[in-house]
Amino acid sequence: MSILFLLLFFPLLLPPSLSLPYPYNASYRIDCGGLTPSTDSYNTSWLADEFFTGGSTAVVSEPLHFHLPQEKTLRYFPLSSGKKNCYNIPVPPGRYYVRTFTVYDNYDGKSHSASFDASVEGTLVFSWRSPWVENLARDGAYSDLFAFVKDRQLDFCFYSIATDAPVIGSLEVVQIDPLSYNSPETGDSYILVNYGRLSPGSPQWGPGFTSDPDPFGRSWQSDADYRNANSASARVITTKEKITGTEQAPNYFPMKLYQSAVTIGGGLEYELDVDAKLDYLVWFHFAEIDSTVKKAGERVFDVLVNEKNVSRVDIYKEVGSFAAYSLNYTEKNLSSSVLNVKLVPVIGAPLISGLENYAMVPADLSTVPEQVIAMRALKDSLHVPDRMGWNGDPCAPTDWDAWEGVTCHADKNGTGLVITQIDLGSQGLKGYISDQISLLSNLINLNLSANALEGTLPIGLGQKSLARLDLSNNQFSGSIPESLTSSNLQLVYAT
Repeated sequence: MSILFLLLFFPLLLPPSLSLPYPYNASYRIDCGGLTPSTDSYNTSWLADEFFTGGSTAVVSEPLHFHLPQEKTLRYFPLSSGKKNCYNIPVPPGRYYVRTFTVYDNYDGKSHSASFDASVEGTLVFSWRSPWVENLARDGAYSDLFAFVKDRQLDFCFYSIATDAPVIGSLEVVQIDPLSYNSPETGDSYILVNYGRLSPGSPQWGPGFTSDPDPFGRSWQSDADYRNANSASARVITTKEKITGTEQAPNYFPMKLYQSAVTIGGGLEYELDVDAKLDYLVWFHFAEIDSTVKKAGERVFDVLVNEKNVSRVDIYKEVGSFAAYSLNYTEKNLSSSVLNVKLVPVIGAPLISGLENYAMVPADLSTVPEQVIAMRALKDSLHVPDRMGWNGDPCAPTDWDAWEGVTCHADKNGTGLVITQIDLGSQGLKGYISDQISLLSNLINLNLSANALEGTLPIGLGQKSLARLDLSNNQFSGSIPESLTSSNLQLVYAT
């Protein structure tokens, strides 16, 4: 098992089966493909697979290779389920930590790992492209992010590339403090995608790897592979002493993070791979756990990001000894695919306990809420088949095609997406036209011809924007609504 950070571009009343994490009360840990609830060796409870829109279940080809039950099963989405499939999870509005485990392990016997994209709340966040590197395909990878949910449903969706079937092994959604990770300054219009969460001086730890707790469910990995050659011989310092100032709002950083550190006299340097098109939020964690440092001024160092001096740090001066101290910095307008971090000595040797790097992915435009309501109602009333992939947001992400047969454009303010065309002729639809279609106030063209639709036409069908309507070769009954006769339709076919 490995952890993966570089996947980008190429998380009320709850059912009694849910565990309630500290300090918030919405948490889902879903064993994708799992048929029954389970508890893993770290005493974490997992729900049987639910909240999915389609797909099928499978078991990895070598179950004994994986030590956690939720890593042995998966859900995959063949093209018969449509190009777009989702997990739609009911949650209160707020901020969420979302973590996935993605694995192939030749579950289908085809020796062909899939190409697909994944989105959260209508924004593209992860991209997988075939062929995966061998250890990734066999061992799988954890990926995680922080996202805001503004309605009462978190949508985590998959989009098939070509004819490949997207896969997922597990999905975790944990409510966290809405003020975490500097959101008052960065706002709620960014998704933070993990590009590296390092715990210097420690091997990998946290949920899925050890029994060490993290209130958000974050896992932390060793920094050894990210230090450059000049910092490879850094000395590890550890302590079992209590560290004050940990596990506090809004970030609830765990005490264990600050009980280890690395230090080196000549300075520390890290190199983190990034996507240069994005900005990055970098968090630094320090604690003076060397008891030989007795006062301010005995350990002072500068923190540089891409050669820019971010801060001069004197841990003892800021918080004393055995106390947590953090700072953050946003790096913008990168010119390289490597983010360089240096700790340069001023007095004594630099020391660091933690380093986090998050890509700031701008939230994509989404379909305006009333039109989402209308399209979901139409999906149900028209009995749109699964193969058409009418799941998640009808128009977003904008990197993907809209729902099959649907055309979208930005609204006049450029703040949302609206439906301008629905073309579902000859799709074998059976049902009726929902009266919620009146919410599609930007609809120009509607074609539902050559299906088996019946019932009366809804009163609100004739929008002022509607220019073309084709309802021919169906079994509608009743009179034509006055709204149609008084609208600006250029052409009407109805039976």
